[in-house]
Amino acid sequence: MEIFGIPLAGVLSQLLIGLVNGSFYAMLSLGLAVIFGLLNVVNFAHGAMFMLGAMFAWMGGQYLGLSYWVMLFLSPLVVFAIGIVIEKLFLKHLYKLDHLYGLLLTFGITLVVEGLLRTQYGVSGLSYSPPELLRGSTDLGFMVLPNYRAWVVFASLIVCLGTWFVIEKTKLGALLRAGTENPKLVEAFGINVPLMVTLTYGLGVALAAVAGVLAAPVLQVSPLMGSNLIIVVFAVVVIGGMGSILGSIVTGLALGVIEGMTKVFYPEASTTVVFVIMVLVLMFRPAGLFGKEK
Repeated sequence: MEIFGIPLAGVLSQLLIGLVNGSFYAMLSLGLAVIFGLLNVVNFAHGAMFMLGAMFAWMGGQYLGLSYWVMLFLSPLVVFAIGIVIEKLFLKHLYKLDHLYGLLLTFGITLVVEGLLRTQYGVSGLSYSPPELLRGSTDLGFMVLPNYRAWVVFASLIVCLGTWFVIEKTKLGALLRAGTENPKLVEAFGINVPLMVTLTYGLGVALAAVAGVLAAPVLQVSPLMGSNLIIVVFAVVVIGGMGSILGSIVTGLALGVIEGMTKVFYPEASTTVVFVIMVLVLMFRPAGLFGKEK
């Protein structure tokens, strides 16, 4: 069976690759949306935190012999701690200033982190094997499904939807939103708003690290792997709506699929289709598909 002259198995395989890429877009843009929506900071260091998640996973296996499952928990925890240090030392001084200051600061942090790791490990890429449990593939009849790629999609959905639920549907999420919109009022109720802000940034970059660990067996682990994704992820956030949690999840997955299908039917446009969609969205709905007009 063929679709526009393309074998069905090829279309479905590319659809799966699109879903995997979309899962990474969704998790990265989710972290960006959390940080921007709650802290009003354009975090250009997000790609570096994604890269650190993958690099720490590789280092844990290479130097300490730690398993993938241990590093899936430990690597985001380390990046969470790094995020807290960054927020405490640098970002907390910029919240009342223009977005440009936060963008330049986080861009500088990215250059420093990438430079240090590039000096040590180069840019050729390091291989990281998936865990034994998730190796191999499953024959579905109409296509062969790699087990690890299916795990990436499943885990990403769980993390994204869990984050959305906590922020949008729980008392903790309500306190976070209230603390960023009217911190003095929330502090009057005895809530430690600065601590909430610090933890929010740490959790935002930890989401990027989770995506990095998931990506490590799929992509080559490299100091530049975050830079290769961050521009597309910013486009995803703009399309979904800056600060929109649900918009980031839906748009990330959808654009990953669209990008994958474009590689099948019109490969020449696969690297630009996301940005074409971004331009069209900004023309007709500047706040993004899920964003709110101010």
